[in-house]
Amino acid sequence: MNIVRWLCACSLACSSYEPYTIERTESRTPCAENHPFRQVYWGDLHVHTALSFDAYSSQLRAGPAEAYAFARGEALALPPYDEAGVAQRRLQLDRPLDFAAITDHAEFFGEVRSCLDPESEGYSTSACAALRSQDGAVFLFGIRLSSATPQRFPWCDDPSGACAEHAQSAWRSVQDAAEEAYDRSAACRFTSLVGYEYSSAVDVSNQHRNILFRSAAVPPTPTSFFEAPTASSLWTKVDADCAAIPGCEVLMIPHNSNLSNGRMFAPLFDGAAANPENFALRQRMEPLMEVYQHKGDSECMEGFASPLGPPDELCNFEKVHPPDFEDCGDGVGSFGMLAGGCVSGSDMLRGALAEGLQRQQKTGTNPLKLGVIASTDTHNASPGAVSEQTFAGHKGMDDARPEDRLGGNDITAGTWRDSPGGLAGVWAQENSRDGIFEALKRREVFGTSGPRMAVRFFAGFGLGDDLCDRADMVEEAYGQGVPMGSDLSEPGFFASSPTFLLQALKDPGSEHQPGVPLQRLQIIKGWVDAAGAAHTEVHTVGADNGDFRVDPASCRAAGAGASSLCASWTDPTFKADQHAYYYARVIAYPSCRWSTFLCARLRPEERPAACHNPELPALITERAWTSPIWFTPLRPE
Repeated sequence: MNIVRWLCACSLACSSYEPYTIERTESRTPCAENHPFRQVYWGDLHVHTALSFDAYSSQLRAGPAEAYAFARGEALALPPYDEAGVAQRRLQLDRPLDFAAITDHAEFFGEVRSCLDPESEGYSTSACAALRSQDGAVFLFGIRLSSATPQRFPWCDDPSGACAEHAQSAWRSVQDAAEEAYDRSAACRFTSLVGYEYSSAVDVSNQHRNILFRSAAVPPTPTSFFEAPTASSLWTKVDADCAAIPGCEVLMIPHNSNLSNGRMFAPLFDGAAANPENFALRQRMEPLMEVYQHKGDSECMEGFASPLGPPDELCNFEKVHPPDFEDCGDGVGSFGMLAGGCVSGSDMLRGALAEGLQRQQKTGTNPLKLGVIASTDTHNASPGAVSEQTFAGHKGMDDARPEDRLGGNDITAGTWRDSPGGLAGVWAQENSRDGIFEALKRREVFGTSGPRMAVRFFAGFGLGDDLCDRADMVEEAYGQGVPMGSDLSEPGFFASSPTFLLQALKDPGSEHQPGVPLQRLQIIKGWVDAAGAAHTEVHTVGADNGDFRVDPASCRAAGAGASSLCASWTDPTFKADQHAYYYARVIAYPSCRWSTFLCARLRPEERPAACHNPELPALITERAWTSPIWFTPLRPE
């Protein structure tokens, strides 16, 4: 055993916290505000604009510049348009975001611009005509992402031709918009990250990833499904491309694993390739997952043949799959992107974390050490538009009308099962690219289903159980323990079980949209026993005894609830020889869902059938999920 680590564990005299200094990788004016113990910043890291084939085909015309302006608080024009080309809808945030990333589909960057250029070879093709007319373009383009063999359109086969130049132009516009939006002044009001989305959909199963760069040092072209048809080839190619560029640093965030039919977190490295080096590559390239967005929740799900633990009624949250879904078991399925096919336990955060622990127990390396964020996946160029009261849909004309938003089952075009999506909360020292990216990389981040509830989560052996009552709570928590996204040290002689500190502040809301009080604090523990079997427990560690409630008929609130909750909890069943993870879940009181607000605004005769659908929930229980804290048994050295 390492002697320094042993002495620290035994005496508890060694602090886990070291003064944190951001590694500076860019030239800019220093931020005037600097928070040694970190400040929460709010953002959206999954945003599509008219550069994406599916957004353009739904008549969205706002580009990256307009999306960043919206994130900073400006109004956004949305379709439909009148005969003079004037937008008939406008949307605006009640509170600006602190950061955002535009993540347009890199696939078809060149095709989309070619279809808009009358001089291009593909302009007169049926595919381009469909794109310009909103007539089956998503199907025509999407089918080429559903085969294991990449399929470009014929006029874009030449890697040095005009289509490639159009793709380069689109990628430059992404970078230029990010640079223009980035506040490099001392005020540090807004941070933009350069990024894009990788969009593999083999067998119509979602295997998409958002790819984010730390700085303006990025590859000359984005790696898409056409260049890297598997996740492992994507990690390898992007890693190599970035390593060749001074100052380039990158991470990836898989999303909508709930629609992947067991493929997103499948081993991907088997046989001789299932080695620590490849597992470490995956861990380094994908430190996070998107647990929630407008196409549903990916935390947990009831109904699997082999559940990880006792029933958890809070897992039945904003699901796009019906309760009688097909269980993939140990296999994989198809058509997840249409909410079809089977669902795997590993599609969910808990199952993926358990798979990671099992792999670590066998190989010594955890390839699925996933922190947690949430975002919107808006295809309306509207980052952070997560309000239940003002939800305007996600995809241009596809769900512009109330009857479109509330009807049907096509989650790619809009349905009552959709939600406004969520936000990423980041604990960073400052609002700069270096500050935000480092927080993402070290996983000191969390996701919410929309509200801006600030959550702190710490753990440590010997962490004081009186910290909730102390003015220096955060400073002491960093000094005695580790924050979300970290690893616990070994237990010492004086503390054989870890103690956890969980604090949450409700969303303060705005003048027109007040925040909802907090109801419960929970810690979810997952572990692997000696036989390699995975288990999960949910512990409620804090609760409010208020009487807050809303009337679903009017959405009027009454009663009172907690504006903040704080709790300490020591794991009573901890075993120092078991691999384990712990993450926190913060639960608000139920409030009106977007569909309830929308139906209430319509006159009775205008309400579509979905307003009377018994499956349609009237209320939503908003929440936050933190990145986990892991414990790994110390191996003899």
